[in-house]
Amino acid sequence: MADESDNILTSVAGLSGKIGLELAFAEPGKDNGLLPVNCLLAELEDLIAGAAVPAEITRAIQQARAWVDAMLNATALFDSGTLERLTDWANWMQLACAALAAGQTATPLPAAWSEQIQTDAPVPTTVTASQPVEPAGEIPLQMNIDQDGDLLREFANESHEHLQNIELGVLKLEEDPQDAETLNSIFRAFHTFKGGSGLLNLVPVKNLAHELESLLDLARQHKLTIDSEVINVILDGGDVLKQFVTEIEAQLSGVKPRGPALIPTLELITLVRSYTQHTGPRPPVDRGAPNTSTAKDAPKSGEPTSATRGATTTAGPNGGQGQQHSGAASSVKVDTLKLDSLVDLIGEMVIAQAQVVQDRNVQSIQSQHLARNLAQLRRITNELQRTGMSLRMVPIRSTFQKMVRLVRDVAAKEGKQIELKMLGEDTELDRTIVEQLNDPLVHMVRNSVDHGIEKPDIRKAKGKPEHGLVTLRAFHQGGNIVIQVQDDGAGMSQQRLLAKAIEKGLVTKDQQLSEKEIFDLIFAAGFSTAEKITELSGRGVGMDVVRRNIEALRGKVEIQSVEGRGSTFTIYLPLTLAIIDGLIVGVGEQRYILPTLGVRESFRPKAAMLSTIQERGEVVNVRGHLSPLLRLYDHFHVEPRTTDPTEGVVVVVGTERENRCLLVDQLLGKQEVVIKGMGETFQQARGLAGAAILGDGSVGLILDVDAFVRLKPGVAQKVM
Repeated sequence: MADESDNILTSVAGLSGKIGLELAFAEPGKDNGLLPVNCLLAELEDLIAGAAVPAEITRAIQQARAWVDAMLNATALFDSGTLERLTDWANWMQLACAALAAGQTATPLPAAWSEQIQTDAPVPTTVTASQPVEPAGEIPLQMNIDQDGDLLREFANESHEHLQNIELGVLKLEEDPQDAETLNSIFRAFHTFKGGSGLLNLVPVKNLAHELESLLDLARQHKLTIDSEVINVILDGGDVLKQFVTEIEAQLSGVKPRGPALIPTLELITLVRSYTQHTGPRPPVDRGAPNTSTAKDAPKSGEPTSATRGATTTAGPNGGQGQQHSGAASSVKVDTLKLDSLVDLIGEMVIAQAQVVQDRNVQSIQSQHLARNLAQLRRITNELQRTGMSLRMVPIRSTFQKMVRLVRDVAAKEGKQIELKMLGEDTELDRTIVEQLNDPLVHMVRNSVDHGIEKPDIRKAKGKPEHGLVTLRAFHQGGNIVIQVQDDGAGMSQQRLLAKAIEKGLVTKDQQLSEKEIFDLIFAAGFSTAEKITELSGRGVGMDVVRRNIEALRGKVEIQSVEGRGSTFTIYLPLTLAIIDGLIVGVGEQRYILPTLGVRESFRPKAAMLSTIQERGEVVNVRGHLSPLLRLYDHFHVEPRTTDPTEGVVVVVGTERENRCLLVDQLLGKQEVVIKGMGETFQQARGLAGAAILGDGSVGLILDVDAFVRLKPGVAQKVM
C-alpha cells in the first residue's frame, strides 16, 4: 500500500509540475493556458478519486478547483491575483508531495488560500453594440468556425457519445439513485463537456455543464438526494446541450448561416442553482405526467437494469449502458468519406478480379502456376472484401438505446407504465442502415407506446399486468438482419382496419383481402384509426413513410397482430448496402440478378403443375400452394428463348406467406456482386434495385424481389 501511495504522490507532483509550466506562460487578462490548467486539474481530481491520499493534498486540489471555476464562471481570463496564487500552489504541491513521499510532514496550507471565493454570481451575459439584445433566459452562442472548424467538428462528434451516455446513465440512476458508478460516469461526462467547451470558448455550454457538474458533485458527496425532479433537471440539461451541439453542426455544415445562436439557458441554470445553493423555493418542473412506475426489486449485480419513470428498460444479455470494451487504446478515428472511398475501391477490385479470372484469354492458358496464383488472388480479394465490409459494420445498440428516453417520456405523458426490453443489441449491420433506421424505429416504437399499450386501469380490467411490455429485438436470420418491435397491448382489429379503409375509399366492400393485405393497409398514406388527433399521433402521417424508408434500404416490413394480445412489426434488412449474394438468371440475351435472400427455390415445372385461374392469371402448384406465375420477359420487353414454362425455369421468390414464381430461361450461376446506382433515368423504374458489373464486364440488372411480390396476380403490370 505504501508503494501505491508513493506512486500516486509522484503522479500528483508530475501533474502539478505541468500546471506550473502552463502558468509560467500565462498572462493576466488573457486565457492562454487557462484551459490546459483546467484539464490537468481534472486529471488530478480523477487521479485522487477513491485513492488513499493525504488530506492536505485533497484540500489543496479542491482549493485550486475553486479558483479555476471562479475564473471560468466570470471572465474566463486570468487575473493577476489568481495567477499568483496558482503559481504558488503548484510549487507548494510539488514540495508537499516530495515531503510526504519521504515520510515527512508537508508545510501547512497558507491561511490566505482558505478565503471563501464567491462562485455563485449570475453568469455574465456580454452583448456588444453590434449584437441584438437576446431574449430573457438566453445566452448567445458564439463560435469561430474559420479558426476552430476542425476542433468544433471534433467536439460535436464526441459530444453525441457523451450525451447518449448521460441520458442512459440518468435513466439508470432513476431506478437506483445509490449507484455510485453511474453517478460518477454522468459527472465525468458533464466535466468533459465543460472542459471541451471551455477550450473552444463556448461560454453558454461551459456554464451550463459546470452547473450540472456541481449538481452531480453534491449527489456524489451525499449532500443532495436524487429524486424524480433532479432527474428531470439533468435530462433537461442534456437536452439543452444537445441543442447546442445541433446548432454547432448546422453552422459547420452550412445548413444555417454563421452567427450567434440564441438557446435558452439562464432559466435552467437558475433552476439548477436552486438545488445546489438551497436558496428559496425550487421553481416548478413541468415534464408531463408524474412518476407512474411502481417499485420493483433492485437489480442484482450483473443483471439487466431498467429506467423507471413511466417506462422501464431491460437490456439483453450483452447489452447495458456503460459497457466497456477492451482495446480502446488501439482504436483509430477515420473520416467516413475516406472509409466509404476505401470500401468502394475494394468493390472495384472485386469486379476487376472477377473479370481477370473469367477472361477467355486467361482461361485458355494451361498453366498450373497461373491457376494457383489466380486462386490465391481470389482468396486474398475475398478476405479483403470481408474485412472492408466489416469496417462499415456497427452494433445496433446505439439506435436501440435512443428508444429508452422515447418510451420513458411518451409513457409519462400518457400516464402509462411500460417496460422496454431490448435484446440482441450487439447485432451488427451496415453503418448507413443504422443511421437511416432511426426514424422508422422511432415511429414504430412511439406507435406501440401511444396506440398499442393500454393505460394501467384498462389493462387491469382485462386481466393484464398494469405494466405494459414493449420488446425491441435484433437477430440474424438467413443472412438478413431482422428487427422486431413487439408489444403486448390491444392489438389491431382486422374488421376496424377494413372498415376504415372502405370509408377512405382505399378498398371496396366486395374486395376479398387476405390478413396480410388488411394489415398492410396501415401503410397507406393518410391512413389512421386513431379516435382523436394528439401531438404524438393520429394524423395518418408516418407509416407510409416508414415503409418507404425501409424499402429504400432494400428491406421490408411485415405486421402480425392479435386483437387484445398485441402486435409485432418485423423489419427485414440486408447486412450491407454495398455487396449482395446474387443468383444470375438469363432471359433471352439479357441477364438479371436475384438477391439470394429473396429466393426460396427453383425448378423446371411440369405441365400438370401449371393452370390458369380466373382473376388470378397463370399459377404454379408449388408444394400444394398456388402461386402466381410472372413471365419475366413480358415485364422487361425482351425476346425469350422459349415461352413454354416447361422448357424454362421457375424461380420462387418472396416469403412463406406471400410469394411469386418468376419464369426465366436458365440459371447461370451464383455470384457476389457490387451494387451500382443506375442514375436518374432509372430512378423510378419499379422492379429494379440497382445494377452490377459481372465477371465478363457486362452489366446485369438487380431485381427488386418485393416489387414483384406486390404485383397483383392476373394484372399485366410492367415494371419498366
